Amino acid sequence: MLLGFAACLTASVCEAQQTLRVMEYNVENLFDCRHDSLKNDSEYLPHSVRGWSWKRYHEKLNRIAKVILAASREQVPDLVGLCEVENAYCLDGLVKYSPLRDAAYRYVMTDSPDERGIDVALLYQPSSFRLISDQHIRIPSYKIGRKPTRDILHVTGRVVSGDTLDVFICHMPSRSGGEKQSEPYRLLTARVLRHAADSVMKIRQTPYLIIMGDFNDYPESRSVCRTLGAGKPEKDIDSYRLYNLMNGKQGGTYRYRGEWGILDQLILNGTFLNHTGNLTTEYNRARILTFPFLLEEDENYGGDKPFRTYNGMKYHGGYSDHLPVCIDIDIKYPAP
Repeated sequence: MLLGFAACLTASVCEAQQTLRVMEYNVENLFDCRHDSLKNDSEYLPHSVRGWSWKRYHEKLNRIAKVILAASREQVPDLVGLCEVENAYCLDGLVKYSPLRDAAYRYVMTDSPDERGIDVALLYQPSSFRLISDQHIRIPSYKIGRKPTRDILHVTGRVVSGDTLDVFICHMPSRSGGEKQSEPYRLLTARVLRHAADSVMKIRQTPYLIIMGDFNDYPESRSVCRTLGAGKPEKDIDSYRLYNLMNGKQGGTYRYRGEWGILDQLILNGTFLNHTGNLTTEYNRARILTFPFLLEEDENYGGDKPFRTYNGMKYHGGYSDHLPVCIDIDIKYPAP
C-alpha cells in the first residue's frame, strides 16, 4: 500500500496537466466596409441594400469578441476556428482593436476563390500552440461543374506536451439550390478532407487530428458519416478512425423553420478518446454554447433561435445565425 502511494506521489511530481480549449464559430458574414474589386461583396458596403456601415462593423467585432471571452474560464480558448470571415483586415480588427486585444491571439486564414470572398481562419494562443505550418487545400470544383468554394485550412502546431496537433477548418458548400442538388459538392469536399486527414495520420507516429467547421450537413448526412467516415464514438476506439463528437447531442447550432440542427461539428481521431497518449478527451466534453445573450424568442415557431446580425436584409443587431461549439482536451506533460 505504501509502495502504491509512493508511485502515485512520484507520478504527480513528474507529470502535470493542462487543458486545451478548442472552439468553432460561424460568425455570419464578418465583412469590412471596403470594396474588393475581385469579389462580390456589394451587399456589405456603405449605401448597399443592407445598410452596412463602419459602426455596425465595429459592433460586430465587439460581439464576436464577447462570445469568445464568454467561452473562457481561467484564460481564453487556445484555438478558435472561425467561418465566414472576409479577410485579414477583419481579423486584425478582431485581435488588435476589439475587447480581444489583450488576449494576444495570432491567426492564420485562407485566401479562397469563393466568389463572395469569405474564408475560414484559426485564432491561436502562441503560448499553448506553437505554429509549425499552415496549408490551404483547394477544392477542385471544376470537376463537377460548380463555382469555387472555400479552401480547407490545415494548421499544424506543437502543444506543451511536445506532441504535434493537426487542425482542419472547413466551411462546406451551402445547400443553396436545394439539399439534394447541392449534395455532390459537399461529398466532393468531404472526399478531399478525408484524403488530407488520411495523409496526416499515415505520417504521424501518434496522430492527433481535430476537424471543425460549418459542414452545411448534419452528423447523419452522407458527407459526414459515410464519405468522411465520422460516426459517433463507440465502445472500441481506433486511433486511425474519425469520430464526430457532435453526433447525438441535444439541440443544435442552427435553426431553420423552427427545427434545430447541428451544422457545426467537432470531429477528432481516436487517439484522443482511447487514452493511450498525452492528449485526451471524452464525448461529453464537446458541447454547444448556449449563452442567453446568443438567443432570442422565435415568434413564428416558438422556443428560442440564434440572435442573428440580419433578418433577411434588415439589420437585427445580434451575434450570428449559428451557435458556437467547444471542447476541452487534457494535455499531460512533464512537470518542470
